[in-house]
Amino acid sequence: MNRNSIFFGLILSLASHLSFAESTTCNGKFPNPLTDYCWSGVFPIKVAGVTLFGSDQEDNNSTSHASALCKCGDVSTGNIKVGTTMSFWEPITMVDVVRQPFCFAGLGGMDMGKVVDAPHMGISQIDGGAVSQSSFYQVHWYANPILYWLGALSGSTCLDRSPFDILDITEVNPVWNDEELALITTNPDAYLYANPVAGLACPADCVTASAGFPNDKAYWCAGCQGRMFPLTGTVPQHIGTVQATSLVMQKFINMAHRQLMIWGADATGGDDQVGLCYKYPKYMMAKSDYKYAMLFPTPERKHDGKCAQPLGRTTAVWGAGTTFPFHGEDVVYELLRKRDCCEGAFSLGN
Repeated sequence: MNRNSIFFGLILSLASHLSFAESTTCNGKFPNPLTDYCWSGVFPIKVAGVTLFGSDQEDNNSTSHASALCKCGDVSTGNIKVGTTMSFWEPITMVDVVRQPFCFAGLGGMDMGKVVDAPHMGISQIDGGAVSQSSFYQVHWYANPILYWLGALSGSTCLDRSPFDILDITEVNPVWNDEELALITTNPDAYLYANPVAGLACPADCVTASAGFPNDKAYWCAGCQGRMFPLTGTVPQHIGTVQATSLVMQKFINMAHRQLMIWGADATGGDDQVGLCYKYPKYMMAKSDYKYAMLFPTPERKHDGKCAQPLGRTTAVWGAGTTFPFHGEDVVYELLRKRDCCEGAFSLGN
């Protein structure tokens, strides 16, 4: 039994002694796979570089291989798998972004109470003005390969087969609420971009993300949501719940890449087997690898035929009316990652 399974078992054991919350600070819902997920976000599905399904959906187009054939394995040993290239957007995780520590919104609003001391959200005025506010959120990261569990793309070797599990919770991560510790251990490069000149790239990243996909080179920017650094749960400029929780989710994904919790699953364009045949350490997060959609409090509906959007896109349109006071201030997101793979047709050798 691995560490994650033990941890998940401990969570369930503790939860069996607790009741589901009926409070102003912990609400949620276990998403309905049929009605709440953004299934069109999986598209487009490409085989050998040709779009078979979902040509009206967004794709980053940066890593999809157009070659018809691919191979995995070692030619020298004769253990080779031959197949064809395939790409799609795989929903791999579910993400809670919550105000109250140990409030599992994605598990129906399960409130575990005060397990350890951890900071609450809170919204505070800064700079002495009523317009500029800061806030703080906790994040829960679930392995949730819903395509595999529902039997979609049946028989495909490309799907993540992880069990549903709680992979990480920020309440027990000392870096998440300590800016100085984060600067030392996780994002020391933040010092390079803590200046007005670097900040000029962020409005441009907002425009790029809103028109298509974000600019991966401006990795210190989180598009229309603000600055990426520091990689903590703090939102220096809280404009609204959707904007703030989207920013916090991006920060967590970036931190998880740097802690090697998340590996790359897209073709690198260098070694033909990297990404296509196996996942690889990807210390620097590529923002364009991801799309996301809201599951709670309001399952995201389609805007212009799309219900999932790239990281950094403005929340002014799709996020309007999705959150509300009391029951709708904790958010659960579905995260989709670009997947390139070598779909095996047959094997040669042993």
